[in-house]
Amino acid sequence: MELRISHLDLVIIIAYLAGIVLVGCVAGWRQRRGMKVDSQGYFLAGNSLTWPIIGMALFSTNISTAHIVSMAQEGYTNGMAWGNFEWMASFTLIILALFFAPFYIRSRVPTLPDFLERRYNRHCRDILAVISIISAVFIHIGVTLYSGAVLLKGLFGLDIMFSIIVISVLTGFYTIIDGLLAVVLTESIQTVILLVGAVCVTAAGLWRVGGWEGLTSHVTAVDMTVIRGGDDPSGMAWWGVFLGYPVIGIWYWCADQTIVQRVLGARDENHARSGALFAGFIKILPVFLFVFPGLICKALVSQGEFGPGPEDPAETFPYLVNHLLPVGLTGIVAAGLLAALMSTVSGALNSIALLVSYDIVRRWRP
Repeated sequence: MELRISHLDLVIIIAYLAGIVLVGCVAGWRQRRGMKVDSQGYFLAGNSLTWPIIGMALFSTNISTAHIVSMAQEGYTNGMAWGNFEWMASFTLIILALFFAPFYIRSRVPTLPDFLERRYNRHCRDILAVISIISAVFIHIGVTLYSGAVLLKGLFGLDIMFSIIVISVLTGFYTIIDGLLAVVLTESIQTVILLVGAVCVTAAGLWRVGGWEGLTSHVTAVDMTVIRGGDDPSGMAWWGVFLGYPVIGIWYWCADQTIVQRVLGARDENHARSGALFAGFIKILPVFLFVFPGLICKALVSQGEFGPGPEDPAETFPYLVNHLLPVGLTGIVAAGLLAALMSTVSGALNSIALLVSYDIVRRWRP
């Protein structure tokens, strides 16, 4: 494989990978010294999580490389319309904080299938457990690993299978050894790194395009709005978003084990609710940091700054990074992309382990 990566960027990426694995392992070691590590301590961090950690972990688990690739692509092709999904998530997180989190915390359930059995019956628990495991494997892990590997190939020419294997091994190492506490602590750090990397791309693009005036003069007024009519080519009519998103959004944010497990590990009900609200506040940012760069890329192509633009709209984000950022900043952005990738995978691995051991294996071998 032909690598397109400078020595400085390579050092930054290796330092990030080594640092995040070290933080995860140290967190697990300190947990083992400070408390008895039973299933509650391993899978739910001993119910010790505070609201800032919960909020950042929710955000980091949600934002994967698939989000970054698709949102930049949609910003390039359809403008800001895709931002609806990010801002609607904030309202769904308010629902989690106000209604779902109190029920979960007061019930003291380790998994959502367990809650469903207490509310209905064992069959409901089994069905939700199987669906949750399958969705975590194929959606949270499978799609994330592949999209992340494609992104790294576009940036640096890394082989797809090589990227998948390396990231899987490193993420699995601290996740399997140290449990949820290591996962949420590393996710909190990864949230900061991801946001810093996205800010670098957005700021560099906005400066290159000539600021707000340069941007608005090279895109249409429709591109700048999230409220679209039924005849819009994007198919993102406002009533479709407002009526359709809650159907899948409430399941994802309020009933998906991979997401809600951070809330289940909260210190108390107040921290659980405040953490969900904090995540909802952070979800305002992706519109400006992931969708907006795609629109900036469209304006730059219209100006003639970037030549013909990306051959495939899915390559919008790596195209921006390669054309905008100098050596060093590229490594920081790559670390942010790895943060998005690793946080989603680690969260899914931990929730799968809990579902399999608690809801399936324990039933046959109590």
